[in-house]
Amino acid sequence: MEKIKILLADDHSLVRQGLKQILELEEDLAVVGQASNGEEALEKVQIYKPDIVLLDINMPKLNGIQTLRRLKDINRTIKVIMLTFHEDREYLLETINLGANGYVLKDSESTSLIKAIRDVNSGASYIHPNVANEIVKELNYKEKDNNCLNELTRREYEVLTLIAEGKNNKEISSELFISEKTVKNHVSSILKKINVSDRTQAAIFAYKHNLKKI
Repeated sequence: MEKIKILLADDHSLVRQGLKQILELEEDLAVVGQASNGEEALEKVQIYKPDIVLLDINMPKLNGIQTLRRLKDINRTIKVIMLTFHEDREYLLETINLGANGYVLKDSESTSLIKAIRDVNSGASYIHPNVANEIVKELNYKEKDNNCLNELTRREYEVLTLIAEGKNNKEISSELFISEKTVKNHVSSILKKINVSDRTQAAIFAYKHNLKKI
């Protein structure tokens, strides 16, 4: 089994060691490196080429937002999961815009973090439900959003609800009995119609509007 390579970036050594022990209990996960600040995280990414970076928002030298911006500048496809506390919600919208792939609360169950890593590695996004609720509080409802929803076809609406559940294209294809290529086309259309740039922002849009399966 090819393991998912993970880089831990957190300024607290005990947090890193605790996460490492938890993650390496899973046969498909491997912690390949650790960083105690943003600058070190950027260096270690170049050295270890991880599949996933677990990135704390509050770090010295470069904070999580600055580090995320640099990482995405270096490689837009790199997958980053933000580790946050409840009080960090004012930063969450900015990290969404910068392209973060997932959000996990530090006080959540280990199963949530493990699911986030696997989902993000497979190409889906992961947003902890409590984080989603915090983000919703920061979002302003706009009339044009409702117009965007009206533009979605029934199938696009179904795909969007599944994106919000964190499902990747293969899983959506299986559930809706359509090809992965068709799913990909629907996703592209959805992103354009609701005026967002990636799946994570699409999931936030779905949470904001409380979209339910048809």
